[in-house]
Amino acid sequence: MRYRQLDANGDYVLGNNAFLINSPEAVGQAVLTRLNLFLGEWFIDITDGTPWLTEILGKRFSTTNPDAAIKQRILGTQGVTEITDYSSAYNGNARSITVNATLNTIYGATTITGTL
Repeated sequence: MRYRQLDANGDYVLGNNAFLINSPEAVGQAVLTRLNLFLGEWFIDITDGTPWLTEILGKRFSTTNPDAAIKQRILGTQGVTEITDYSSAYNGNARSITVNATLNTIYGATTITGTL
């Protein structure tokens, strides 16, 4: 697995050593990248993406569990073997959700935190 590193603003880091290769961090970045992709957003494959509009946003106080869709997306990421710890916090004022997860990957354990 090879991923170009992203900086704190989500922009590519350029240079010769700007790649995450076969590491838990590479899998963690892949998870966050997949979570940030809205379902239908990528024109090459409109069936790929996180179902933010249909299963997560606005579902916080309904009978469905929006965390199930997020966990499914995490587990579908290449290199993830299991979620060992998971929490999410919804901020209605900022219209965001913060996801914290500890994952086992084929390269070792990693922790991800993302405000989406």
